[in-house]
Amino acid sequence: MSSNSVMGGCYCGAVRYEATVAPEASMVCHCQSCRRIAASPVVAWVTFDRAKFQFTLGAPSEFSSSEGVRRMFCPTCGTQLTYENVKRSSEIDVTTCSLDHPEQFPPTHHSWLNHNVPWVNFGDGLPSYPESRSSNSAY
Repeated sequence: MSSNSVMGGCYCGAVRYEATVAPEASMVCHCQSCRRIAASPVVAWVTFDRAKFQFTLGAPSEFSSSEGVRRMFCPTCGTQLTYENVKRSSEIDVTTCSLDHPEQFPPTHHSWLNHNVPWVNFGDGLPSYPESRSSNSAY
């Protein structure tokens, strides 16, 4: 563990991970697939360099939620942990609230508002995008 490490894991403690680099991005996703998989109206994510991320305890299970997308979760408690997209193979997205200190990584924007549940309204003043933040990004 380095002093610059960002660590987290699942609810039950069976799966742990570490990133040895600061996140590249942080956002709140409103897309239908994230909402359905998490059974939540939104999911907050932080993005790390994939080469600087590793699981340090346990082995997560994985699920291909759509073509080119792999999600990992704890096989014991079900906590959703990561999202990987082949279009962004050098990055891995980690659920913000699976971090040991999620308060250190507030979101910078909202994406996929065109999938938003109508009764979800944020008043945080962050930029919001109908789909991804840029055409070159899954976010």
